[in-house]
Amino acid sequence: MDHRLSEEYESLRATVEEFAHDVVAPKIGAFYEREEFPYEIVAQMGRMGLFGLPFPEEYGGMGGDYFALCLALEELARVDSSVAITLEAGVSLGAMPVYRFGTEEQKREWLPKLCSGEMLGAFGLTEPGGGSDAGATRTTAVLDGEEWVINGSKAFITNSGTDITGLITVTAVTGLKPDGRKEISTVMIPAGTPGLTVAPKYSKVGWNASDTRELSFADVRVPAANLLGERGRGYANFLRTLDEGRIAIAALSTGLAQGCVDESVKYAHERTAFGHPIGTNQAIQFKLADMRLRAHTSRLAYYDAASRMLLGEPFKAEAAMAKLYSSESAVTNAREATQIHGGYGFMNEFPVARMWRDSKILEIGEGTSEVQRMLIARDMGLPA
Repeated sequence: MDHRLSEEYESLRATVEEFAHDVVAPKIGAFYEREEFPYEIVAQMGRMGLFGLPFPEEYGGMGGDYFALCLALEELARVDSSVAITLEAGVSLGAMPVYRFGTEEQKREWLPKLCSGEMLGAFGLTEPGGGSDAGATRTTAVLDGEEWVINGSKAFITNSGTDITGLITVTAVTGLKPDGRKEISTVMIPAGTPGLTVAPKYSKVGWNASDTRELSFADVRVPAANLLGERGRGYANFLRTLDEGRIAIAALSTGLAQGCVDESVKYAHERTAFGHPIGTNQAIQFKLADMRLRAHTSRLAYYDAASRMLLGEPFKAEAAMAKLYSSESAVTNAREATQIHGGYGFMNEFPVARMWRDSKILEIGEGTSEVQRMLIARDMGLPA
C-alpha cells in the first residue's frame, strides 16, 4: 500500500499550495476582519478550475475526482478556512447533488456555471430548531398544477446570499408515505425567485469571510421540472451527499490542523525566551510532535475514506471516522497553537487566532461529533 500522491495529484496539490500562500494568505485577514466575502479570490479559484475539479469535462468540469477536490481543500485550509468552506459547499453541497441526481437537462443547464465558479450553489437542509434531526423537516413543497409551491425556512446555509449565488437546492416535505412517514424530496430554487427571502448574514465566531444565512420561503413557485432526483428520495439522496461531504470536511479539518503545525513550528524557531528559541523547550517540542501526529493521522483517515468511495466500496463508517477524528484534531491543534503563541495567539493579526475561531464549527457542521460516533457504533452492529 502506497499513500504517496501520483504525479497528477501532486501537481494539483502544489499548485493550490502556491495559490494559497501567494494569493490567499496576504489578503484574507483583511476580508476576515471586515466580515467580507472575498469575491476576487473566489473568482481566481474559479479560473483555476477548482469548482469543477470532480466533474466531467462535458459539463464544464476538470475531469478529476473527489479526492482531487479534497487535496485542494486541505491546501486552502492550511491558510484559511473561509475560502476552503466556500469551495467545499459550492462543490459538495451546491453542484454535486445536481451531478449525482439531476436529469441530463438539469446538468447541462446548471453545472457549467457552477463548475466555472461564475455561479455558487447552496444546499438548504438544516432548519431552525431541527439541527441534527434532519428527518424533522417542516418546509413543504406542494404540487399545484405544473409548479411546486414551497413554504418554510432553512438555517445556517453556506453560499446562500452572495452576489454570485445562483441556485439553492432545498429538502422539503412533498407528501406522506403509506406508513405515515414524511415523504421528503429535493427541489431546486433559482436565486431571486419571488417569495424567497435571504436574511442578513449571521454574525459568526469564525468563517467570517464566508457567506452563511437563513432562508425563508413564502409561496415560492418553481416549475415541477425543478424536482431534483426522484420524488420521495430526498432523504436518501442527502444522506449520500452528507457521506461524501464528510470526507471533504475531513480534508478541510486536516488542512487547518496542518496549518496550526506550520505556523507553530515557524513561531517556535523565531520566538526567543530566556535567551533561546522556545522550540528548544521540550514542552513545546512535545506539543508540536503531538500536533503533527494528529494532522498526519487525519490525512491518512480521509485518504482511506476517499479511496473507498472512488473504488465504489462502502465508505459511510470510514467517512464518519475521518470527519470525527480530523475535526477534533483541528480543534485540539488550534488550541495548542494558540498556547504556543502565547499572547500573540490571541491577536487577530496572527493566523492561529483565525484558525482557533474557525476550528470549532468543524465538530458541528455536516454532522456533529455525536452523530459521527452514532454512525460508527451502528456500523459495528450496535442497536440504533
